[in-house]
Amino acid sequence: MRRKLAAGNWKMNGTGEALTALEAIAGAHPAATVDLLICPPATLLYRAAQAVSGSRVRIGGQDCHAANAGAHTGDISASMLADAGASAVILGHSERRADHGETDAQVCDKARAALDAGLIAIICIGETLAQREAGQTLDVVCAQLAGSVPDGIDGSRVVIAYEPVWAIGTGLVPTLEQIAEVHDTLRQQLIGRFGSETAEAIRLLYGGSVKPGNAAEIFAVSNVDGALVGGASLTAADFSPIVTALEQAAG
Repeated sequence: MRRKLAAGNWKMNGTGEALTALEAIAGAHPAATVDLLICPPATLLYRAAQAVSGSRVRIGGQDCHAANAGAHTGDISASMLADAGASAVILGHSERRADHGETDAQVCDKARAALDAGLIAIICIGETLAQREAGQTLDVVCAQLAGSVPDGIDGSRVVIAYEPVWAIGTGLVPTLEQIAEVHDTLRQQLIGRFGSETAEAIRLLYGGSVKPGNAAEIFAVSNVDGALVGGASLTAADFSPIVTALEQAAG
């Protein structure tokens, strides 16, 4: 059985004061039956890891460089994230792809570096509104999946997050049928490429305007193993009900 995962992406939000929210999240779920991950900005990584030490919450990064070291001013390697206390890293988020022009090949290289550093690689894929309206959703996400996931992976250390670009931070959410169609297709694509054993170990998260009010119905969809949550992960008041809904879905 794949263990459910509730992951929070704080994006470019949070200074030292935000650690109190992180501690509140950890305190709300001292015996969580699902995996909990918060990905704060890099400036908070070490302090965040210290703040939740001994709790069920783990800390992740929001990006890494494909190289382990070198002349890359301002970048952070996967081994540096691990050294700061991270256990996972988000890669290929649509905001990185849009703002920094990241390609599937670059995301794949970063994922390989993350895995080599012992991190869990959370690889993001998703279509734009124009692509959705043009009926290209499955073609787009399958191409991103094929190009962004490295060969020879350990399925338990790779997570795929489907985040329709048009649903991120907009309040818009695909129908449950649309989510199911994408997640079921992704699972079949993974089985075809890696075989059943590896593919069935890979967790598929949904992301895009996940909130306490819609989490339970999303988690009831086939092949949804959790969520990558944006704004609602910034406070325990919003994130905790999502975690609870996932625990209930996990049984």
